[in-house]
Amino acid sequence: MFELVTKLLCLIRYCYLWFLSLSHSQERGVEIPQALTSGPSAFIPAQVGPDREVLIEAFLSLGRFDHITMVMALHPTYLSCFLRTQHALLELDGPLPRPWRHYIVAMAAARHQCSYLVQQHSAGFLEAGGEESWLEGLQHAHPKIRCLHTLNKLLAHRPWLITQQHIQLVCPGADACWSLAELIHAIVLMTHSHSLSSFVWGCGLHPEPDHVGGHTFCPPSPSNNMPRITHFLSFSLCQDGVIEVEVLMKRMVELQHQEEECSQEEMITRFEREKSESIPTGT
Repeated sequence: MFELVTKLLCLIRYCYLWFLSLSHSQERGVEIPQALTSGPSAFIPAQVGPDREVLIEAFLSLGRFDHITMVMALHPTYLSCFLRTQHALLELDGPLPRPWRHYIVAMAAARHQCSYLVQQHSAGFLEAGGEESWLEGLQHAHPKIRCLHTLNKLLAHRPWLITQQHIQLVCPGADACWSLAELIHAIVLMTHSHSLSSFVWGCGLHPEPDHVGGHTFCPPSPSNNMPRITHFLSFSLCQDGVIEVEVLMKRMVELQHQEEECSQEEMITRFEREKSESIPTGT
């Protein structure tokens, strides 16, 4: 009880100091960012809100009310389970360093173009002491992280294609090997991020006010300098796009050299099949 009261007093003090700082900034003519959206979701009315007790528990756990929490709090029992699970994955003792955990979550979210989670966990990566250069793209990350790239793509799009060979590429004996405990932790983080990305898209979550696309200035003051966290997302997608086109073209050439004659309709069917099968898994 004493710890709860202490945290609430610290929160009140922080809010008071923030309000004073905001007032002084406005007096000096500093532009204050304004939220672009109202409410956490495009599909849920802002007036439909969760119980206060649930939000207090979430704030004490996360230090903020993010939009995931606000939407998920409509189902308090599920939110409580989710918060405990995510806290265990990201914060409690485990085989992976805390910065790596956030980076793996962001890397997995990039597979689904979920900029919400990419930005959220890129910030968490930096707050945990991660190297800022890693956010320039996967090629700047640790070699062990880069080894997860193919496994991440398969887990995101076609997990049934994962074989023993994919695991052997990152297990002890490989060039940049993972211990079994590390690999299990990394796989759980990736699958957690993949499913959470679907939740973000499915619930139509708005960007957080401090995210790119979540705020603006009045009057508008656009900037040409995009944060590095957007490079991380674009690098992952653009690099895969080039490679996957090459894989698709190679497979089509192989089909054309087959001796059997095919009708035009069958060639079109084969092309569409090769296209759908190669895009998620190109290496």
